[in-house]
Amino acid sequence: MDVIIEISEAVPRQEHVQFKRPVNFQIREGQHWAIIGANGSGKTQFVDLLLGKYALKNGVVVSKNSDGDALPISAIVKSVAFRDIYSIMDTQNSYYQQRWNKGDDQDLPIVRDLVDYADKKWLNTLLNWFGISELMDKEVTSLSSGELRKFLIVKSLIEKPRVLILDNPFIGLDASSRITLNELLVRLSELDGLQIVLVLPNVKDIPDVITHVLPLKNKELLPVIPLFDFKRDTELINYLFEKREGLHVNLLKDKLRQESSSFNNSAVLKNIEVRYGKRTILRDLSWTVSKGDKWALLGANGAGKSTLLSLICGDNPQAYANDITLFDKKRGTGESIWDIKRRIGYISPEMHLYYLKNVKSLDVVGSGFFDTIGLYRKCDSDQELIALAWMEIFGVSHLKDISFLHISSGEQRLVLLARVFVKNPDLLILDEPLHGLDAFNKNRVKKIIEDFCDVNKSLIYVTHYEDEIPNVVDKRLVLLKNG
Repeated sequence: MDVIIEISEAVPRQEHVQFKRPVNFQIREGQHWAIIGANGSGKTQFVDLLLGKYALKNGVVVSKNSDGDALPISAIVKSVAFRDIYSIMDTQNSYYQQRWNKGDDQDLPIVRDLVDYADKKWLNTLLNWFGISELMDKEVTSLSSGELRKFLIVKSLIEKPRVLILDNPFIGLDASSRITLNELLVRLSELDGLQIVLVLPNVKDIPDVITHVLPLKNKELLPVIPLFDFKRDTELINYLFEKREGLHVNLLKDKLRQESSSFNNSAVLKNIEVRYGKRTILRDLSWTVSKGDKWALLGANGAGKSTLLSLICGDNPQAYANDITLFDKKRGTGESIWDIKRRIGYISPEMHLYYLKNVKSLDVVGSGFFDTIGLYRKCDSDQELIALAWMEIFGVSHLKDISFLHISSGEQRLVLLARVFVKNPDLLILDEPLHGLDAFNKNRVKKIIEDFCDVNKSLIYVTHYEDEIPNVVDKRLVLLKNG
């Protein structure tokens, strides 16, 4: 089999992205790969190395065509990662603002404007495979994170790359979309001249189309192993995902500053309607989240879950056109957005992507005290100790002085989760909080949520995975796609 990509004795110049040993790796025709490892094992750095993103002080990364001629990596490889979702917009910040602050007079791009029509038949085939033909005439800012992920995969496939790298492709997809993606991977694996590389933190997500597995542990490449042998090697799997230490949440509860919690309902929404132009996102929705309630908010991609949460969190200006009461105070009666946010701990896929800032991870966690993106106020000594303790609880205290941009997406998610808890919020709003986490960290975070959510804490929890719902959840609201 011909070699398509080869990494030989590669050592990046930047020390923080170096592996324990020089990297050697090949992708050959007919091979489909899973890059597997726990959060922080080096998967993201390995893919960036393969993509030629790092200047090397030793070694080479070479790609070749079918005739053996050298080609730029970008000519034969396309990659879709969680952090790439908003690359289709001018900036991350403009996307986040336009997501909720759009009006009829704005000239925003539609999905159709962002695809190449060189091979319209192939494009239509891909759209039909994914079942997203109806997205083509929507504004890009109106798509959910799951819809954006599907579109980016289609956009990458239009150019018919030799190698398609999908980093955590299943996160953000509802159950039917995950089935569709698995079926699509089978179809793609049967196409001539296309090799699939999946980057995954969980063994159960590896599809049967994969032929080879590259395990990573602590920035070290372990020996390549066929998929069949890997799934049977429980000793190797346990080694890759062994337990990591973390402080127990109950040890911190006594140190948290207790604020007044004198309210009856965290949120009361009556006859909610949200429209953008002719498109109705939510209609006739009424919902009460009482003090101490634990809710799961469920629904397919595009059902309006993130829009509903944006009304509660104060990010969406249409909140003022609706009947919404938060912590027993009606919206629009004099409270500021900061009065709302100081009692809410919130994380979402949109927030994660908006928060790609070059600041220390400890500063990211500390910004949770002030509800800012980036640390614009300095934590006092007590706040810094609390921030560090929450980082230890989530197993990321060793990252406190490392830039948020230089840690993996899974580690970023754990840092942002620590940020949620530092101010001891009355209401937790967790929109797909386990995105990109390995099995151990998923269980760790679920246990933290369960320990934190005592009788006085309210919880709204969004997920597409039934087994990710914390045991404390006892109520459900399901949104349908018709709003």
